[in-house]
Amino acid sequence: LCGDLKVQVPFPFSLLCLQVIKCKAAVMWEANKPFSIEEVEVAPPKAHEVRIKIVATGICRSDDHVVTGALVMPFPIILGHEAAGVVESVGQGVTSVKPGDKVIPLFVPQCGECNSCLSTKGNLCHKNDIGSGAGLMPDGTTRFTCKGKAIHHFIGTSTFTEYTVVHESAVAKIDSAAPLEKVCLIGCGFSTGYGAAVQTAKVEPGSTCAIFGLGGVGLSVVMGCKAAGASRIIAVDINSDKFAKAKELGATDCVNPKDFKKPIHEVLIEMTGHGVDYSFEVIGRTETMTAALACCQYNYGVSVIVGVPPAAQKITFDPMLLFTGRTWKGSVFGGWKSKDSVPKLVADYMKKKFVLDPLITHTLPFTKINEGFDLLRTGK
Repeated sequence: LCGDLKVQVPFPFSLLCLQVIKCKAAVMWEANKPFSIEEVEVAPPKAHEVRIKIVATGICRSDDHVVTGALVMPFPIILGHEAAGVVESVGQGVTSVKPGDKVIPLFVPQCGECNSCLSTKGNLCHKNDIGSGAGLMPDGTTRFTCKGKAIHHFIGTSTFTEYTVVHESAVAKIDSAAPLEKVCLIGCGFSTGYGAAVQTAKVEPGSTCAIFGLGGVGLSVVMGCKAAGASRIIAVDINSDKFAKAKELGATDCVNPKDFKKPIHEVLIEMTGHGVDYSFEVIGRTETMTAALACCQYNYGVSVIVGVPPAAQKITFDPMLLFTGRTWKGSVFGGWKSKDSVPKLVADYMKKKFVLDPLITHTLPFTKINEGFDLLRTGK
């Protein structure tokens, strides 16, 4: 078709000649099995879509939740959602990015048209695939095939592959000088934790905070609380090996629930005299969600759920915890409007307003992705 084309067209000729790309991807064929490095075919971007060469991707607990079944998604699937890369090609009608641009894929898109995008109060665009878990592009199809089988996308991003395709509403152009192996963390972990403190909770100077869970996201909450001027930041984890890093990033106290016979919320209330002003659950367990709620001040305390809730589990709690005035909130991607905020966060990183290096514990080649998940699961 391209070879016979003779007419002049008002958009770049390359749009008509985009090819299928064959590349490596880590395919998850079924739950509770290792990732399989496969050759996959990545179709060209359709209208309003962008094909990205992934340069660096982080491993997030949410990816592992799919592996274990705690977050229900269709198989086979290419996971990954925290990444940075370079635009390889664009589909017809794409105006916000062009080939060669450095970008970060957005698992929370920003269409700019739905109620959440238009509201100053929300950020969870209606075009997200977190709730439905369809595992497909907005038009209901996939851009990945492997061994003749269609492979599902993961929350509109799928970054465990050398090339991926996303909708234009799910990609942000960033500073061309940004180091992609660092700012990939702004695609999820850092932004989610930091924003939960400064954007969702709106932590105030002089306040007291408790953070349950000291993975990359929890440590980013610690950083957000410190940046907001909290006077006391209590880090809670059953792995004491994480305490040194938490203190380095701003924690004033570190508490291991295993060191006490009484419930952890009682320990925190005793430590503070009245409970904390702000608490954050950054694990994704129902028991710690209720403990985080119970440990905050009974009348004006705010507790934020940041960890992905496990599938098919319900919370039972005493409604008096809320009746007295506490606020219980959720936070997806730190409350940031993604397409607007990600370039600004990258710019802030470039201005050294926050650090990312302490959040990076290991750097591995893509083929060792299973080893990376082993490190995640063992708390390393």
